[in-house]
Parts: sequence; structure tokens; C-alpha cells
Amino acid sequence: MNALTKRRKLMAALVTGAALSLTIAGCSTGGASADGKVELSLLVDNTDANIATVEALAEAFTAQNPDIEIDVQTRPGGEEGDNLIKTRLATGEMTDLFWYNSGSLMQALNPDQTLLNIADESFMDTVTSTFIDGVSTPNGVYAVPAGTGMGGGILYNEAIYAELGLEVPVTWDEFMDNNEAISNAGYDAVIQTYTDAWTSQLFVLGDFYNVLAEEPNWANDYTANKVNYADDDVAIRGFERLQEVYEAGYLNEDFASSTLDDGLRMLAQGEGAHYPMLSFAVSTIVELYPDQADDIGFFAQPGDGPSNGLTTWLANGIYAPADTEHPDEVKSFMAFIATVEACDVQSDAVGATGPYFIEGCVLPDDVPNATADLLPYFETEGGTAAALEFLSPVKGPSLPQITVEVGSGIRSAAEGASLYDQDVTKQAQQLGLEGW
Repeated sequence: MNALTKRRKLMAALVTGAALSLTIAGCSTGGASADGKVELSLLVDNTDANIATVEALAEAFTAQNPDIEIDVQTRPGGEEGDNLIKTRLATGEMTDLFWYNSGSLMQALNPDQTLLNIADESFMDTVTSTFIDGVSTPNGVYAVPAGTGMGGGILYNEAIYAELGLEVPVTWDEFMDNNEAISNAGYDAVIQTYTDAWTSQLFVLGDFYNVLAEEPNWANDYTANKVNYADDDVAIRGFERLQEVYEAGYLNEDFASSTLDDGLRMLAQGEGAHYPMLSFAVSTIVELYPDQADDIGFFAQPGDGPSNGLTTWLANGIYAPADTEHPDEVKSFMAFIATVEACDVQSDAVGATGPYFIEGCVLPDDVPNATADLLPYFETEGGTAAALEFLSPVKGPSLPQITVEVGSGIRSAAEGASLYDQDVTKQAQQLGLEGW
């Protein structure tokens, strides 16, 4: 049974009131089932690929551990989902396991107080130090990696590029020239999907390689409150890129009402040429649009300087609350995830869209074209740079709303950057960082 069929059956169960719930309302936090099995609850965001990943992992794990059941539940993405997780951790109502970001968003969960510390577990020996750095504090380690590393850049339709004789751009000027040619040919040059507000951030977040290329110490200076976005001619460019593509008229007409799913459909079906996005979305395209998947490629967000490289994201993590009633079973599931077998399960379920962070895991030979485009950046010295959220704990919660406003012409790039600087100041003060 493939992942899409399973999801349809699960949704049908929801409609008919069956026991397995994929909604937040009324969901349980795990316990013992009527037949004596231990039931673990696992919360994941409502992205298709992420749901399919945890379903596949749960199925493979429970096949080996028939005394444990896993109830997969979903939550919204973006700021709404972030707030829900913080609330449930604070009130003791978190599921036994949950899928969440690594890096600065994890730091904002007050992990030393709220999360299960797995630093001393032997299964962490197979997890790479790069990932561990993104899910740890001086006092503990809190997650195993789920999914693969990602790139933040531009998914593009290769068929449109071939039709118009375009080459992959390296500089922002080349990218804008391509946009003009694409728009003149009657296609949407840049797809944006602001109903899912988090997707509006990519031109800002994906530009960080270009910031570091010109200002290598920017992340450290940012953490120390020595630099910010509004007053830095290099860092503000991400906001300016949002403004430029809007003012040029390159966006799809329904950008304000479109969702992530809409954007992937428009890209796959050739309605638009470029979609700023994280590379994890490739697996959804492969699953939902298999006949068009070979038409989709990927390139790093172009910058202004001579260097060109990829802003990268660590994999997401599977965490547990410190007060889970089933710590042994939770750790058993985490131990399974930290195996080569679990990597293969994930590749079979949704494909692989980047490197795994488990030692010994390799990518299949038949990765999608967009994933193949991603790998040379990882294989080139200096070809990647970690996204800011993995180099600094400072990340304001309102960035998605601000980038929607800049990308919609409601605010200028300068106004948006200034507003975001105010947003991160509050967050940095809450974290007790020096210099704020």
C-alpha cells in the first residue's frame, strides 16, 4: 500500500469516526490500549511528505515491536503549529513523540526543562555530530533526525527552460532576466503561496549563503546584536528580492490565496517556472505528479557576488516531552529511527531529497532530478552554508507574516527588515542573550 493510499484510508476513517484520528481536536497523548499494548502518540505537521514519512516509520517499527502501537496525529504548520507545540509542552498535554524543527526553533522550546534528554543513549552514536549540534544545548541532546538535509533555493520547471532556451542562473540579475523571458512567454515566472505563510520566507532565508559569502562573521555578530537586517546592505537583500519580484509583476495572480499544494501543482504542470522552496517538497511532487517529476530541477538562490552556493537546513527531529509516560518505548522508537534500516524505510516511502544524518545511510541511485541537482552543492568545498537558524538562536516568530506583507507590496523591503529586527529583539531578550 503506498503512502497516498494510506492517507486516503486514514482520511476516510476520520470522516466515519474511526478510532485513528489525524486531527488535533480531542486527540489523546498515548496510553495503554484495550489489548494491553502500549500506545504512543506521535504529532507531525500536516505536510504530505512528513505525514507519509512518520507513517512509514511507525509501520516498520510496530511490525518489529507488536506490543507497541503508534497513533499518528497532525497539526498545522507555521506559527500556528509552533504556538500549539509550546502550549502543549507548557500544559503537559504533548504527545509522546513529536516532529519538529532543529536549530533556533528548538531552542525556543526551553528544551532543558520541557524535552526528554537522550544525550547518554547509545543509539545516538550513529547520529552525525552536525545534526546533534542543531538539537542540543550545553545540558542535553533532544532529538533523532527524521528525513534528510534540505536546500533552500529555487525549484524550477526544466521543460519551460528548455522551451525558452534558458540556462540556470548564477546571479540575481540572470534570474530576473529569465523571469522576464518566462513572463513574456505567458507563464508565471515566480510562484508564491502566501496562504501557507511560511513559504513566503524562502527568498530571505535562502539568501543566507550569499550573506555569509560577503560577511563571513555575520551570524556571530547577529547573535551579539552587532548587526541587523535593516542596516546591512547585504543582509537586507533577501527582503529586497521579495519586493523586486512582486513589483516586476512576476508572481502568479492568485499568490495571496494559493497554498503549498497549489504551488507544487502549478510548478509540476508547467503553469509556472520558479518556486522558491525547501527541497523536501520534491518528494511530494514525485508522489503526486510522477509523470512530471523529471521536469523539475533545483538551483541555489542566486546572489550578487561571484560565488554561488546553497543555503542548507538540517533534517527535522523526532522529540519527546520530558514528562512522557512511556520513556522506554519512546527511546525504543528513537533507536529504530537512528538506523540504516529506517533511512531505507523513508527513502522507499517518500524518496530521498538530500543527505541523511545517520552514519551508513546512502541515497538510492534513482533519486529525482531535483535531488541530483542538489547533491553537487554538498559535494563541493564551500558549496553550502547552514541557514542562519542553525548558526544563531535568534529567529523572530513573525517573519512569515512580515515576508507575506513585503512580498504582497503591503510593506517595503526596508520596512519589513526594520519590523523583523524589532521582532527578533523581543525573542533574543526572552532567551536572555547578551547584548540585547
